[in-house]
Amino acid sequence: MCRCLRIQPSGFYAWLKNPLSRRGREDARQTELISKAWKESGRVYGYRKLHDDLLDQGETSCANRIARLARLAGIKAQIGYKRRPGSYGGKPSVVVDNTLARQFDVDAPDKAWVTDITYIRTQEGFA
Repeated sequence: MCRCLRIQPSGFYAWLKNPLSRRGREDARQTELISKAWKESGRVYGYRKLHDDLLDQGETSCANRIARLARLAGIKAQIGYKRRPGSYGGKPSVVVDNTLARQFDVDAPDKAWVTDITYIRTQEGFA
């Protein structure tokens, strides 16, 4: 098998004894922390904010290393947000009963208040 793969037998047995290097183990540990922080962010954060989160946790690592580990783990930032249709106006307005019944002449002041609307925004535009 070593001849087919063109590796030295000593390298194969060293790999069997210790398959991951110290840096590889540290990469695996930081990848776990990165994926946990990414999931807590709602799968939105990119490597820059993930790097900031790890610094807040007390981890010391370079932003380039976080970018490399995130890329290998398939972690990407969510760019932009999809808008849901029909959610542009906020809460629907409450229709108030017509208490004046179009009787605009009153006996005393401060009994009825009226206003004039110069424009109304509709779905077709301004009216």
